[in-house]
Amino acid sequence: MATEIYRDAWGIPHLRAGSAAGLAHAQGLVTARDRAWQLEIERHRAQGTSASFLGASALAWDRFARRARVDDTARRCFADLERKDPETARWVRAYVDGVNEGLAGGTAPEFARTGLTPGRWEPWTPLGVWLATHILFAGFPAKLWREQVAAHLGADAVGLFATDGPGTSGSNGWLVGGERTVTGQAVIAGDPHRWIEDPGVYQQIHLSCPEFDVVGLAVPGVPGIAHFGHTGTVAWAITNAMADYQDLYRERLRRTGAGVEALGPDGIWRRAARHTETVEVAGEEPVEVEVIETARGPVIIGGPEGLDGDPADPADPSGPPVAISLRHPPRVTADLGFGALLPLLRARRVADVDRAFDQWAEPVNVVQAADTEGGVLHRVAGRVPRRAGTNSLRVVPAWEPGHEWRGWHETPRAGLTDGVAVMANQRGPAGPLGVEFAPPHRADRIAALLAGKERWSAADMPAIHTDTHLASASSLLDHLGALDDLTPEAAALRDRLRGWDRHMDAGSADAALYAAVRAAVVRRLAADPVFTPLTAPPAYPDVFQPWLALVPRVAFALEHLLRAGELYGIDRPAAVRAAIEEVAVHPPAGVWGDTHRLAPWRALEPERPHDEPGLSGDHDCVLCTSGVPGLTDRAARGPAARYVWDLARRDDSRWVVPLGASGVPGSPHHRDQLPLWLAGDLVPVVTDWTQLEKEADV
Repeated sequence: MATEIYRDAWGIPHLRAGSAAGLAHAQGLVTARDRAWQLEIERHRAQGTSASFLGASALAWDRFARRARVDDTARRCFADLERKDPETARWVRAYVDGVNEGLAGGTAPEFARTGLTPGRWEPWTPLGVWLATHILFAGFPAKLWREQVAAHLGADAVGLFATDGPGTSGSNGWLVGGERTVTGQAVIAGDPHRWIEDPGVYQQIHLSCPEFDVVGLAVPGVPGIAHFGHTGTVAWAITNAMADYQDLYRERLRRTGAGVEALGPDGIWRRAARHTETVEVAGEEPVEVEVIETARGPVIIGGPEGLDGDPADPADPSGPPVAISLRHPPRVTADLGFGALLPLLRARRVADVDRAFDQWAEPVNVVQAADTEGGVLHRVAGRVPRRAGTNSLRVVPAWEPGHEWRGWHETPRAGLTDGVAVMANQRGPAGPLGVEFAPPHRADRIAALLAGKERWSAADMPAIHTDTHLASASSLLDHLGALDDLTPEAAALRDRLRGWDRHMDAGSADAALYAAVRAAVVRRLAADPVFTPLTAPPAYPDVFQPWLALVPRVAFALEHLLRAGELYGIDRPAAVRAAIEEVAVHPPAGVWGDTHRLAPWRALEPERPHDEPGLSGDHDCVLCTSGVPGLTDRAARGPAARYVWDLARRDDSRWVVPLGASGVPGSPHHRDQLPLWLAGDLVPVVTDWTQLEKEADV
């Protein structure tokens, strides 16, 4: 059977081949044609070579990628895959061959602007892309933040800032069992919340061969369909479990004539692996990076000379300088979970999906699945080490015993309640495996909406996707309601906000007023002298700064900070009073969508910037479009895709991405889904080959 490429009306690729390997080759080929620039960005990020053509702005990431040994870990994982699962290794190689063929045959305008020539992908490159995309997903830099909070405010203060911080990403996901649908078959729906990127982080695709026929959302640069897929008889989706599975160790290092040594928990100094690498930087001199790895893992902060700005161990100022190493499962096990990818494509029932996710590694996710025989699945998948509880909370000393890993946790399972299961990164089945979870507002709202109707259809789901109710507004509105002796203007604003419906709609002037007051409160709390020590953390690498900046931390923990019984003597009513008086004098002139606008990340800004649209939603809405209150209303995070999987009839399923199927600027399918994404509409999933347009034989 010849390999064939088809397209639907939205430019989404539909691929057909005579074998799984032939299909993987076609997926790599079409992805390279559609998203060559994106693929090369991801390859260079995995290698730590992106500064060579993007310049100094990419240097912080390249330093981290080199020191964390992302590329070397991918090589190790692929070598292990070849030994243990040669079929999957050959399948990955076929994808890489397709990528290389596609890159050789096409160009993208960004290459001409930067002078970059597409390079060659290696068999382990997809594993490197996966790891580079997800290594910060579990938010291990939050442990650096907790260190600062505990050091300056005490350990009890850590909980005040417990929320999903500005560097993490989550999702909404819900499963409605057949007893609660109009067809008698399950429906799965949701939306992953990630940085909105151009091109998008998810690729709509249809993969068909004699073994399987699957539609779903692929990660460009990685074969198969990992996170969200529908085979016709079974469908699955994931949300971030918010588990903690990466540890930071405070290391004591010393230089010797032969290299570098690290002090272990047995009191013995042992040789650490060490070498240097050179990072090329466009327009500037190359930068040398020292790469050190101890028995715990790669050193990602500091070195034998200590941390810049924090040169000694606070617990022992007279001791040797310290550095910080990262220990995470793929580096320990040489396994990125790619063994799950082919079994997922071949799945026919929930039991098949369940067995496939037994091989899952990283990131740790909550999986929801259903099949046409009535089977359902709600479980955690991934690898979480057993170790001391302090490892999950803080940076732990490498030279003290008791912080070693002792095997792996069993992944928890859960069922349905009243015929539904809802996950939105709250403290759910993954509760025993994590420390910080999202507030329950999104999950509670989805559950309440689902409870409001006995029978649901796939067509009903966009109303849940786009719900804008902001339950977390209550804490601030309660403070506002308790104020008296306000100026007439501030009193009128207070009364107006108390009557607001609490929906963060783009066209709402009340939502804009609320957001302005909230931002003013955040700024005032962050400026209080109590928090001054948190404004100047140690000089950690720039890549960790989103987790360490005070204003975002206050913004996303505002509900906790306002509801706490006492806040270190901070006069919160005075801060709220001053904020509403400030906004009453200088209110925003328009509506929420005037300032709450889409702000997609691009490795290279377009020559002709787009006038990005205004957005409904907010951080704690089901329609989770996140700015940073107190800094900016512009939304860099939001639904990176939306999906509805219908088990009654796959062609009644729907999906959409923020921009389009193509990553090529100027293509008719570069941004053609944006109006639908903004409106909450979805694109039909088409699997009837007679309704598709054939593009080529491969």
